[in-house]
Amino acid sequence: MNERQSTYFSTPGSRLVPVDEAVGLVIPHDITEIVKGKKKGPAFKKGHVIREKDIEKLKDLGKYHVYCLDFGPEYAHENEAGLMIAKAACGQGVECDLKVTEGKVAFKASRSGLFRVDREKLLEFNLLGDVMLSTRHSNSVVNKGDQVAAGRAIPLVISRKLLDQAETILRDAGGILRVIPWQLKRAAIVVTGREVFEGRIKDTFGPAMSKKLRALGLEVQSLEKVTDDPGLISEAIRRAISRGAELVICTGGMSVDPDDVTRKGIRMAGAQDMTYGTPVLPGAMFLVSYIKTIPVLGIPACGMYFKTTVLDLVLPRILIKERIGRREIAALGHGGLCLSCKKCHYPVCPFGR
Repeated sequence: MNERQSTYFSTPGSRLVPVDEAVGLVIPHDITEIVKGKKKGPAFKKGHVIREKDIEKLKDLGKYHVYCLDFGPEYAHENEAGLMIAKAACGQGVECDLKVTEGKVAFKASRSGLFRVDREKLLEFNLLGDVMLSTRHSNSVVNKGDQVAAGRAIPLVISRKLLDQAETILRDAGGILRVIPWQLKRAAIVVTGREVFEGRIKDTFGPAMSKKLRALGLEVQSLEKVTDDPGLISEAIRRAISRGAELVICTGGMSVDPDDVTRKGIRMAGAQDMTYGTPVLPGAMFLVSYIKTIPVLGIPACGMYFKTTVLDLVLPRILIKERIGRREIAALGHGGLCLSCKKCHYPVCPFGR
């Protein structure tokens, strides 16, 4: 007897009936048929009344016994439990199909943005045992229509007392699953470095940053190249903001080399709450700062050489107007080591997880 059968057997009011004696009884759940490479689906749907001619088919499926459930008001069917999970778990930006089958429900993003999970409430919910919810990682970038989570009732019959606890946990979370839309729309890039400004080398920073920003729906309003002069860097930042930029990215000049003065230029532009240095590789010399409410980011040289850096972990959070400070940066150390795979599969990898 497997775990699912034992759940039936222990449920008050349930009866285990030999299939030869089951004619006229109602099947309380879908009975699945699997033919390798051809089909997987219900051979008999929930609510089907067993007929004489069904007996041999049920035996072909390995069903020599069926359950007749006569559970009382203190118990709920798996589909009722699945429907509760579907309705209570959805927060803003998440939708689900309310046609529940076998207690299962899937959740999708109803808009593009940053997927967020209330991890503490998710743990509390899954500790109940008879219900489950599995999700993507919190802080994942998702597009409209992407699956973000799946849940189900585990046994066929669930105590209503437990179901009430589960619903309370989800309701208290105010939507345990959410997709927060992008808030910032316009960005500017300031490429620093005398060698780029004078045309000694080709600018690869600007195109790389532009591609990342546009992939997240931002308009790149301007891309300005300036030499290694703090005053000129600060002026370029101020110009970008005066033109309507909601985010400024400064590239290069972030190390301790005496000619690397980008940090000084950012400070001169009026930046405050500056957080320099991260426990992420690549990206140790990354900088986050703010001029009033406008984020100004400093991207070190790794942004030019690596496809994926700390910027990929922080930028989506910046775009939903999350204020990033030392604590948020420090928390990135766990999972912050990029394995530098020969072929980058980010975000389908452990980096930043």
